[in-house]
Amino acid sequence: MSTPTDVSGISDDYMHSLMQQSVPFTIVVLTKTERYANEGSDLVIWEHGRRNFALRADGRLAIVCPVRDDSAVSGIGIFTTDAAETAAIMDGDPAVRAGIFHYAIHPTRTFAGDSLPG
Repeated sequence: MSTPTDVSGISDDYMHSLMQQSVPFTIVVLTKTERYANEGSDLVIWEHGRRNFALRADGRLAIVCPVRDDSAVSGIGIFTTDAAETAAIMDGDPAVRAGIFHYAIHPTRTFAGDSLPG
């Protein structure tokens, strides 16, 4: 069992300062449709993955998280683009165009320097 984190050094001023420095991002939640298991969908999903690697390489897709459970959620992506540009990117995704995936967009903010460990 973990112990509670000590918050005594986190003042309101510190929190306000960080919040003012937050940076906008867009989260995409990708879900599987009934076409996910269709014959040939694996090839389209492979091209979806190739496109994600290209988006990572050009800096528009900061974090890619394939979801590995039995839920309908296939993945979560954090884009550096605004919601409108992210929607345009997702509308051009081969697996979305093929009806294999559906997506939902959620504008968000985070803090400069945040990253995943590893």
